[in-house]
Amino acid sequence: MHSILMLLEKKLGYQFQSYDLALQALTHPSFGHESTMAGNGDYQRLEFLGDAVLGMLLAEILYLRFPNKKEGDLSRYRSQIADQETLATIARNRGLGELIFLGRGEELSEGSDKDSILADVLEALIGASYLDSGLDAARFLVSTLFEDCISSLVSGSRFKDAKSELQEILSARQLQAPVYRMLDETGPPHDRRFRFQVLIGDEIAVEGEGRSKKNAQQVAAAKALEILTGNP
Repeated sequence: MHSILMLLEKKLGYQFQSYDLALQALTHPSFGHESTMAGNGDYQRLEFLGDAVLGMLLAEILYLRFPNKKEGDLSRYRSQIADQETLATIARNRGLGELIFLGRGEELSEGSDKDSILADVLEALIGASYLDSGLDAARFLVSTLFEDCISSLVSGSRFKDAKSELQEILSARQLQAPVYRMLDETGPPHDRRFRFQVLIGDEIAVEGEGRSKKNAQQVAAAKALEILTGNP
């Protein structure tokens, strides 16, 4: 458990005072149903709290970063940043999926890479940081986690994940939709590696590797985007 918490703190850049809160934020309800180790409960209550804390802090950050934007624009920005897809992408990029405690059924269905679970865990961790050390701690964590998203809004660029952006670009250019094919699956059960190829018509075929199928697809999509746009 201690090694998991150390890894969590490294991934987040935040040190928890209460390890019980951190562990609770990482515990899916399915784990509690199947294990006696889930003595601190699951993340559902923390996710409820974290959702509210995140909404308030994002409103504060956007209000200060965009002094000339109207209320409607700020609300739209917050909705974009706090949607499930974006939260899951942030959690996935931080490698939080490998730390989540899941029941056997969720493990078999790759629950550690599901957008809904990743988004819930991220919000639970924000809620845990608020209870752990107060609003300033939560503000620091939210600012750290969402800085790239905020910067993208400032620069006018997008912050969608690679697969979504690839799909949009292909659609806009009236090209065929991408096709993802799994090429390989290696490694022990606790450290699987997946390799995917993305095909776009007869023009582009690139590969990506990751610790989950979705992550490998994202890597492949990002490489295809580089070819299409010329921007790494």
